[in-house]
Amino acid sequence: MGRWHAAAAQADGPARAEYSATAALLTRLIDHEMTDKDLPAVSVVLVDGGEIVWARGFGMAQPRDSVPATARTVYRVGSVSKLFTDIAIMRLADQGKLDLDAPVARYLPDFHPANPFGGTITLRVMMTHHSGLVREPPVGSFFDSTAPPLSGVVASLNRTTLLFRPGTRYKYSNAALQAAGYALERVVGEPFPRYLHDSVLVPLGMTRSAFFDPGAELSPDLAAGTMWAFDGRRFAAPTFRRNAPAGALYTTVADLGRFLASLFADSNPVVSHASLERMWADSGLGFFVSRLDGHRRVGHIGAIYGFATTLAALPEEKIGVVVITTLDAATRVTDRLADAALRAMLAQRAGTPLPEPPVTSPLPPGAARAAAGHYAHGLHIVDLLERFGELYLARDGTAAPARVRALGDRLTFDDPMSFGGSVRLHPDAVVVDGDSFARTPDPKPAPPSARWSGLLGEYGWGFETLFVFERAGRLHALINWTEDDALTRISDSVFAFPATSLYAAEHLTFRDRRAGRAGVAVAGTVTLPRRSIGPQAGGQLKVTPVHPVAELLAAARSATPPAESGTFRPPELVDLATLDSTIRFDIRYATTNNFLGSVFYSTAHAFLQRPAAQALLRAHHRLRALGYGLLIHDGYRPWYVTKTFWDATPPPQRWMVANPAHGSRHNRGCAVDLTLYDLRTGRPIDMGGTYDEATERSYPDYPVTSDLARWHREVLRQALEGEGFTRNVDEWWHFDYRDWRSYPILNVAFEDL
Repeated sequence: MGRWHAAAAQADGPARAEYSATAALLTRLIDHEMTDKDLPAVSVVLVDGGEIVWARGFGMAQPRDSVPATARTVYRVGSVSKLFTDIAIMRLADQGKLDLDAPVARYLPDFHPANPFGGTITLRVMMTHHSGLVREPPVGSFFDSTAPPLSGVVASLNRTTLLFRPGTRYKYSNAALQAAGYALERVVGEPFPRYLHDSVLVPLGMTRSAFFDPGAELSPDLAAGTMWAFDGRRFAAPTFRRNAPAGALYTTVADLGRFLASLFADSNPVVSHASLERMWADSGLGFFVSRLDGHRRVGHIGAIYGFATTLAALPEEKIGVVVITTLDAATRVTDRLADAALRAMLAQRAGTPLPEPPVTSPLPPGAARAAAGHYAHGLHIVDLLERFGELYLARDGTAAPARVRALGDRLTFDDPMSFGGSVRLHPDAVVVDGDSFARTPDPKPAPPSARWSGLLGEYGWGFETLFVFERAGRLHALINWTEDDALTRISDSVFAFPATSLYAAEHLTFRDRRAGRAGVAVAGTVTLPRRSIGPQAGGQLKVTPVHPVAELLAAARSATPPAESGTFRPPELVDLATLDSTIRFDIRYATTNNFLGSVFYSTAHAFLQRPAAQALLRAHHRLRALGYGLLIHDGYRPWYVTKTFWDATPPPQRWMVANPAHGSRHNRGCAVDLTLYDLRTGRPIDMGGTYDEATERSYPDYPVTSDLARWHREVLRQALEGEGFTRNVDEWWHFDYRDWRSYPILNVAFEDL
C-alpha cells in the first residue's frame, strides 16, 4: 500500500461488492436495535485499508424536521475527541516541540494543583489517565454550559488536589486532557481549535469536522441528541458548546472513516507510524487497547449529551468501524454494533460464514408479572420489576435497573447500557450470574436517617441533574443521569464515591445548610445548586392557564366529543362513596385547590364503571390489611373538563393532561386518581410527590428520595395492579382499569348523573 490519501467521500448507498453481505447483516442488526431501544438515528462507516467500503445513516438525524441521518450527518462524538488531541500532541512530539516525559510545568508554568504525594505530572501520564488529577475541572466541566476559555479551565485546576501520585493509578480524567490541550495551545502559539483544524483535520481530509464550534457550515447538518432517564422520560439534549479538547469535536462518520484509513496507511500526513505504534502499545496512549477474538483492537468511545460513539480498529488487519447514535449513554449498543461489524469483516475476508450477532427477544407473556418481586441473599437484594410487560432487575436497590430479555433458551441483560450476563427464573428464586436470591417479602423500611434527610433531593440543572436519595438504607447519588453510586459516609456532610464510580477517589460534599437542608452539593470539584422541585410544604402545584379558565370551560361545554365507532357496554357509573365508609375523598376539581385553580365539578364525588369500582374495593380491602386506606382524588371526568384542561395547559406541560381529540380513560369512567392514607392517623402518606404535580417527581419510577416513599408507591401499585388496573406511565397516582376500551367517551356533567 502506498502513501496515504484521503479516502473518497461515499454517500449513503450500496457497500463495496465484497462487503455487501456484511452490510446486509449490519442493516438487519441496526434495524433491530433501533426498534428495540428506540434509537432516533444511527450512522455507520466501514473501512478496509485506505478505503471506505460502506457508509450509511439510519433513522432521523433531526426528527422534528424529518431530516434523515446519513454518512454526512454531523454528530458530537464526546471523548473520541481525545484521540485527535492526543495525535496532535504526538505530532508535536515527532517534531521535537513537545516531550511526553517532561514535567508539564515546562509548557504550563502556572499549572500547579496541590500535590501531597510527590512525583511529576507529564503529558504521558495525562494521556494515559494516570495523572492523579480529578475527573472534572472546577471551571469548564462536563456540566458547565458557559464555555469559559481554555486558560480559565486549566487555571481552575490550581484549586484542586491530586488524588494520588502521578503515574501510579488509573483514573479517567477529562481535566487531564483539558490541560494537555492547553499545553499544546501554548506551545504552538495559536488557539487549539485552529491548530487542530489546520494541522490535523484538514490534512486528514476531515473537511466536515471542527472543534469547539460547528460554525455556520456544519450547524444545519448537526443531529439532535436525545436524553433519557430511568423513570421513562425522554427529552432534547442540551446544545451548549464546550471549549474542551477532551470532548468537543463535531464530525461525521465519513470523516472518521478517513481518519481510520489514515491509521492503516504506510505514511500518515499528521503523525509518524512509530508514534501510532507507541499509542497502540499494550498500555494504550490515547487509544484504548484490547483484544477481539485474539486480534489487537484499538479505539475509543464517546458519550456526550444525547450522543454515543464507538470508533474501533484492528491495526494488523487494517479494518475499522465507527458507529454513532443519538441516544444518550448508549455506548453499549454502539460497541456491540462495532464488534459485530469487525467480526463480519474478518469472516468476509476469510471466506467463512458471517457470524450472526446475538439478538434478544421479549419474555413470554405474563413472565415478567409472575417473576416480579423482592429477593434476597444475605445482605444483598434483587428486585424484579415488571414495567409494561418487560422485566427489569435492580441490584441492592439501585435506581438504574437492567432489562431482562430472552436469548435463545436463556435470559440475559439487554438495554442501552448493558448486554450479557445470566438470569434464571424459578418460582421462588432468581439466579443472577450464578448467585441465588430467594423470594422474600419486601419489609417496610424505616424513615430516612435524620443524618441525611436534609441532603435528599435534586441538585444541578434541568439538563444535568444529580439525584440524592436513599436506597436499601444507604445514601445514593444518581449522576450523569445513568450512574447510580452507593455512597460511603465520611462525615454528616461528606461522602465517598465507590471505587467503581466515574468519580472514584473523589467526594460528594454538601454545603450551605439552611433550615436543616443542604443548598449545594459538590461532586468532586463541580458545584451543583439544589433544585426546587414540587410545591412548598406538600401543597398543590399550580399551572398558569394560557387563557381564562371560565371562558375555556364555557366553550368546552358546547363542544362535541370525538365520534367513535364500535360496540360499547352501557355505562354504569357507581358513586365510590357508597362502597366502603373507610374510602376517603379529596376531590380537588370540585374546589379551587387543583393545578388550574378553578372549579370543574359541581359536587365532590368520584365515579367509576361498576366492574372498575368493584376491583377498586377489593384493592382497598388488600390495603386495609396493611393499615392503609385509599384516598380518592378523581374518577370519571366529563369530556368537556378534559378539553378545558388541554386548552388551558401550556404546551410544555400537556404531557400531564389527555388530548381531547382522542378522549381519555377518565372520560370512560375507567381511570382513577388516588393515593394512600394511614388508617390509624387518617393522614395522607408521603409518596415522594404530590397529586397533579407537573414535575418529574410524578413519574412512577422517579428516584424518590426515601426508601419509605418508594415502598409506599410500590404498595399502592401492587394493590391496584393485582385487581386489574395498570399504572399510568407518567403519573404515580393514576391507574386505568383493564376494560376501559369497552366503554364509550362520556360527557355527562356531575349534576346530571
